[in-house]
Amino acid sequence: MTDRELRQLTKKLSKKHFQKPFHHTVKFNNRLRTTGGRYIPVTKTIEINPKYLQEMGLTETIGIIKHELCHYHLHITGKAFQENDLEFINLLKKTNSPAYCRPLPSSLKRYIYQCSHCNLIYKRKRRVNVKKYKCGNCFKEIQFVEIIYVDQ
Repeated sequence: MTDRELRQLTKKLSKKHFQKPFHHTVKFNNRLRTTGGRYIPVTKTIEINPKYLQEMGLTETIGIIKHELCHYHLHITGKAFQENDLEFINLLKKTNSPAYCRPLPSSLKRYIYQCSHCNLIYKRKRRVNVKKYKCGNCFKEIQFVEIIYVDQ
C-alpha cells in the first residue's frame, strides 16, 4: 500500500465513521517501533507503522487509523483529544475503535541462553553479549541457544 492509497483509505474511514472529511496528511513512518500509529497535533499529521500492515493485515491497520482519527477530529473541533480524556474514550466507543493495538508478532520473540557449566537457562527480550556477561549462579560462560516466539 502506498501513501496515496493510505490517504484514500483514511478519507473513506473518516467519512464513514465520523461523518467528517479528513483534510490533512497521513503517511507511513518506518521509524515507529513501539506503536501502531501517532497523531501529531502541531502539523495535524497521522503517521502509521507499516509493519502492522505487513504483519497483522488490513483489519488491524484500519483499527489504528480509526484510533488516530479520533485524536484528529477531537483536536480539530477544539475538544480534549488525549488518551485519558473522557471525550476521547467516548468517541473510541462510539466509532468502535480500539484503545490500543496488539503487539507485533515479530516483537514477541525471546532469546534463550544457557550456562555452559550449570545449565541455568536465561530468557531475554533482547540479545545479550555473551562475551560481556557471565552466569549469575556460577560465574561461568553463557552461550546462545535459540530464539523462540511467544504466543499472546
